[in-house]
Amino acid sequence: MDIASLIGLIGTLGMIAGAMISSGGIGAFIDTPSMLIVIGGTFFAVMYRSTLPMFLASFGTLVKVFMPGAKKHDELITRITELAGIARKDGMMALEGQETPDTFFDNGLQMLVDGADEEKLTVQLKKELKAMVTRHEKNIGVAQSWVDIAPAMGMIGTLVGLVAMLGNMADPKAIGPAMAVALLTTLYGAMIANTIFMPIVIKLKGYSAYEVIYREMIITGLQFISRGESPRNIQDQLVANLPPKEKQKLLEAAAGG
Repeated sequence: MDIASLIGLIGTLGMIAGAMISSGGIGAFIDTPSMLIVIGGTFFAVMYRSTLPMFLASFGTLVKVFMPGAKKHDELITRITELAGIARKDGMMALEGQETPDTFFDNGLQMLVDGADEEKLTVQLKKELKAMVTRHEKNIGVAQSWVDIAPAMGMIGTLVGLVAMLGNMADPKAIGPAMAVALLTTLYGAMIANTIFMPIVIKLKGYSAYEVIYREMIITGLQFISRGESPRNIQDQLVANLPPKEKQKLLEAAAGG
């Protein structure tokens, strides 16, 4: 679980709730018509903007913000180096049945065992990588729709509230509820967009970029293995993708081993 995301979300909402309570009670900030306009309106507008399967699948994607897959680049490099040593010593057939940290890696490794050349291997894995990127972009696009539409629905609610207020100026009792709708819809729209879904979009983009680098490293490693490169040379090539501290740590561990 990504503790930073969980603490950040709870902390943000907690600070806002605390400010509301200290301003006279949270009840003054709860308005059913405003919620219907912003939350309900945004929900169906996002659905209208997407296909139904994509819309439903996006909710599963949102869970990954808090529970991302634990894939580490340094562990991947170590495993690629180990498999390169096995292939160089015992041949490609010795790679069959070897454990890999990723299904994508396993598919590529099986292609090498089955005799695929470097070009065929690269073309196939690049296709799978492109399909993954496209899938990620679609899911991120649904989350981005919440960021785009929620403030707009808040503005629509504001206009509805202002029209209701101006249409009932003769009745002082109707002005307060109408003004509440006008202001609270803007608040709800801003909160949904900026405290919930904007961080989610940024997180998903970061996870997607990390996954792309991870899979590109797999492709590069398998290419080196198919050429019969030495494990040390493969490691030196792949560690270029790591931050300086992780790179130094991995090289020191390899030297010590």
